[in-house]
Amino acid sequence: MENVSIIGLDLAKRSFQAHGALADGAVAFRKKLSREKVLAFFAEQPRCVVAMEACGSAHHWGRAIHDLGHEVRLIPPAYVKPFVKRQKNDAADAQAIVEAASRPTMRFVAVKTEEQQARAMLFRTRDILVRQRTQLINALRGHLSEHGVVAAQGPANVKVLEEAVGDPGTSLPLLVVELARVFLDQIEGLSERISGLEKVSAHEAASGETTRRLQTMPGVGPITALAIETFAPPMDVFKRGRDFSAWLGVVPRQHSTGGKQILGKVSKMGQRDIRRLLIIGAMAVVRSALRKGAPEESWLQRMLAHKPRMLVAIALANKMARSIWAMLVKREDFRVPVVAAS
Repeated sequence: MENVSIIGLDLAKRSFQAHGALADGAVAFRKKLSREKVLAFFAEQPRCVVAMEACGSAHHWGRAIHDLGHEVRLIPPAYVKPFVKRQKNDAADAQAIVEAASRPTMRFVAVKTEEQQARAMLFRTRDILVRQRTQLINALRGHLSEHGVVAAQGPANVKVLEEAVGDPGTSLPLLVVELARVFLDQIEGLSERISGLEKVSAHEAASGETTRRLQTMPGVGPITALAIETFAPPMDVFKRGRDFSAWLGVVPRQHSTGGKQILGKVSKMGQRDIRRLLIIGAMAVVRSALRKGAPEESWLQRMLAHKPRMLVAIALANKMARSIWAMLVKREDFRVPVVAAS
């Protein structure tokens, strides 16, 4: 094991598989490890590259193994799969990880810090509570519509349902009223928790230099800024702004061949949370421009004059992603584009 240059580690709950390779790619060892023996095993190894799939617990093990002096590389599982030979098992997966990590053009995932993962949990917790509240509201709207009580979508219109249920002269059956109150109590409790988490998110976003800078851009609020800082890799890994927008999936999907460029709809690849939030923020900017008017001769005004607003929002989200890359690389706040004089 003295000349091992790279070790592939297939992660699991209890049974881990390690595959060591020499500098020329030859197999040095194949070893099965229990969870308790993983760190002790790597503590005995000379400094080398340790590669893992970027799956559950990968960032935890990446930090722990990095602290032992090794270079850690996390690979997206989709990039490892093509290197699996024939049958899938732990040993084959570990060998495939080594093969993938050895490629000079392979792309890796940055190991997240504990603070980043804590903020990710904050974001995910709020996100799942919002989805649960939406499910309850839609379920209650559906049930009450069967009894002639109709309300528009959204949390702001729950009051209409609440007033219909609480009306002393309501014609709703007693059982329907009691069950509706169960829904309303759950919705109210979730709204309080979501409000509390949003305050925590706003505090976290205001306390960091990066998140503060991101919020200087129209359409980027505390939640979006926190998601970008938490889920996006360091902007230095992207050569230009388009690479970041391509990573987010807000560029056209290509199906080109024979020198002919064929572009389709947005690829929707990459980090879906940031992409969704950027598009929501872009839609807010578009709606504001439609109400108040976009600056004269601006890109947004020209686009809104000829294109559907959803298409404009996607294009604006693309521009926002490129601007975010420039802001973070140059460490500058957002600057409103200057309209060229005609």
